Amino acid sequence: MLLAVNVVEALQEFWQVKAARAASGTEGAGGGASASALVIYESVPAAAPPYVCYVTLPGGACFGSFQNCPTKAEARRSAAKIALMNSVFNEHESRRISDRFIEKAVGEARAPAAAHDAAGIAAFRFMLEANKGRTMLEFQELMTVFQLLHWNGSLRALRERHCSRQEVVAHYSARALDDTMRQQMAHEWAARERDALAAGGEGVLRAELARADRELLAARLATRELRFPKEKRDILLLARAMISTPHSHVP
Repeated sequence: MLLAVNVVEALQEFWQVKAARAASGTEGAGGGASASALVIYESVPAAAPPYVCYVTLPGGACFGSFQNCPTKAEARRSAAKIALMNSVFNEHESRRISDRFIEKAVGEARAPAAAHDAAGIAAFRFMLEANKGRTMLEFQELMTVFQLLHWNGSLRALRERHCSRQEVVAHYSARALDDTMRQQMAHEWAARERDALAAGGEGVLRAELARADRELLAARLATRELRFPKEKRDILLLARAMISTPHSHVP
């Protein structure tokens, strides 16, 4: 019976099998899994329910508990459930980046609310075309890097330096989203906060963190992939900690 399935164990087994197939070369073109099959859980500290848990899959895609969970164990199962559903669905051919997929995705991105961001749409198409054959979960980490660079203002700065789209994509495609990148972005937000406070303003972190919290909550309850809003929140929290540690520095 489906109710008897241990979704936490099933999720781990799914990624272990996927990693083993990738190592043996039977995963198929463009379908290789991460060398590691480690599924990482992160419980949000709370003194009382409802409890919240996030799960990060190999490759970086992240999902969260979406139910009202009375225990931490139930929150972990809730996160594992939505992550397992997305992991299995991701194996379907419709989730693999193809010419047809690209046209559909770019068409959806050209919604009226995003019509003014022509450069962003063009960059999105370029990245999709550079990753044909990969699945959307495999593409997710690269996409998250560029979403963060856009949010942080780094892409605009690179355009002002006349860096081509190909150069930017090539450079950041080879860079993992790691602690060094998070530290660099956090230092930039901390500097903005200090500048705003020095100018007599209220600062920028409070409003930006509140926005990230709202986006993360909405994405989690809607069972969407939420690596981008979660990374934003983590970077902003790191920046806030740096404000109270004046002598922090970029490693």
